[in-house]
Amino acid sequence: MMTIADLRSQGLIIFEAISGSRAYGTNLPHSDTDLKGVFILPESQFFGLDYIPQIANETNDEVFYELRRFVELLLKNNPTVLELLGTPADCVIYQHPLFEQFQAADFLSKLCRQSFAEYAVAQIRKAKGLNKKINHPEPPARKSVLDFCYVTAGAGAQPVAAWLARRGYEMAQCGLANVPHLNDLYALFVDATPDCLHGYRGLVRDAETSQDVQLSAVPKGEEPVAYLSFNRNGYSTYCRVFREYWEWVDKRNTERYQNTVQHGKNYDAKNMLHVFRLLQMAEEIAASGELNVRRSNREFLLQIRRGKFEYEALVAEAEKLVQQVDLAFANSRLPDAPDRAAAELLLRRVRHQFYQTT
Repeated sequence: MMTIADLRSQGLIIFEAISGSRAYGTNLPHSDTDLKGVFILPESQFFGLDYIPQIANETNDEVFYELRRFVELLLKNNPTVLELLGTPADCVIYQHPLFEQFQAADFLSKLCRQSFAEYAVAQIRKAKGLNKKINHPEPPARKSVLDFCYVTAGAGAQPVAAWLARRGYEMAQCGLANVPHLNDLYALFVDATPDCLHGYRGLVRDAETSQDVQLSAVPKGEEPVAYLSFNRNGYSTYCRVFREYWEWVDKRNTERYQNTVQHGKNYDAKNMLHVFRLLQMAEEIAASGELNVRRSNREFLLQIRRGKFEYEALVAEAEKLVQQVDLAFANSRLPDAPDRAAAELLLRRVRHQFYQTT
């Protein structure tokens, strides 16, 4: 398995730069230093079976793309890769002379409307998701199947636990049987014999861990006491939300979460910063055909990051920006897509020249 250290030691890197907030000009004193770059596989390995499209470190803040993968992403107008072609000079660590043949103007196209704007919309969704998670935390105690079971009572229904308590029944006395043609509705029987001779199995195997209700063998002729409905869809949705919430808690960036708590606006301000950065870059690309990675409105973007604006106001402004981006691309002179044939010729030429000189 190749590593970034191998790329450096073997002289395979043709471009390396500082990316992310330091390239955008939105970095803070504690900001991480992200690295991105492009490499070319050794000739023997490239023509073998083990093609490596990209190599990253364990934290994924250092990512290098193999030349072919790099060009593939450029043809899709991938924002992360396109930005490498607009890296500010003070962020370029190394550039091989061959890499100078790659120019942003040769790849910018109307595909940027989709790649930049839709990526921005995804960031809005992420910010909304965090907003929801912060404002609607899940209790650590997980609900059980029984919390989603209801017993018919006249024209209404009662939670099964409340129904059992009111009737004075124990769960072990109960048994369930399917009701033909009705999904997730069960006939509920209660064993009133001394020592529960019918041997009903209860409603669930284990109240804490069971994922479903359980059925019992019911003696012929027994009459159900009531009917029980299991809200299976509700339980399934709850389990997904519960799992996603605690996975988020486990994996969340502590620093960004604390920043969110401190500014008190209950959204991930860094996500919202990227929303505006991406949409503004997209509008500039459509209007001027230029890729401006270093942002001229640093202070405004940092105000977003500090939580100076209300969440709803930012989302409303972002939605207006999306409309402006759509209009700008509708009137843009950019090609619909990059020239694939020209890109392939460039790819072949640079690889061929690299192998001739190494």
